[in-house]
Amino acid sequence: MTKNRLFTYTIPLDDGAAPNPFWGLCTLAICKPKIRRVAIKGDWVVGAGSSSSGLKEKVIYAMKVTETVTLEQYDARAEHDWPKKVPNVDSPFVIDRLGDCIYDYATDVKGRPTQRKGVHDAGNCATDLNGKSVLVSDHFYYFGINAIELPKHLKVIVHHTQGHKSNANSDKFHEFVNWIEGLGLLKGQLYGWPSTTVDWDENGSCTSCRPRQVASEQDETRQFEH
Repeated sequence: MTKNRLFTYTIPLDDGAAPNPFWGLCTLAICKPKIRRVAIKGDWVVGAGSSSSGLKEKVIYAMKVTETVTLEQYDARAEHDWPKKVPNVDSPFVIDRLGDCIYDYATDVKGRPTQRKGVHDAGNCATDLNGKSVLVSDHFYYFGINAIELPKHLKVIVHHTQGHKSNANSDKFHEFVNWIEGLGLLKGQLYGWPSTTVDWDENGSCTSCRPRQVASEQDETRQFEH
């Protein structure tokens, strides 16, 4: 029987796209390709705040993976199962623009999906598609700007640099789950708004996150499992 893991990483800028915690589901469909390739149902993924955000060693979100689908399946099911996850850059509401189902497999070009307008551009395609899967959760806690501090005995799980931890957290898996579940919070809820506001240009494309994402993802692909 496969043992579930606790994946932890630092979110440089929490903009509400990766993860996307809206519409009753927390999804990780872009960024963090190494985690998305290997995480399975029952694993936990935890994003901690960065020093620059003032949220160091605080939990921005924690999600128990309740389903994994391929990027192609995510797109195929979007119309009926999660239509709001498809970005609508013409909407006046920012959460509509932040949809993370940005790869359209129905109109692929040379065997690759086309990219819808959204928070990523062509420079992010290789990394996003390298993740292969989408992590889906209806069992999550999203704190955003109201990130909560980890207790002292759990701060060791925080991964302060690029990449992530998982195997190194094996002895803290149950401790973390017991702590987060023991807070008595309702699962599937937002307890705060994303700490970073996304800027959009006149073409409906995200501008503020682009340089940060490309740089951090390129670094991540060179990381080995901890």
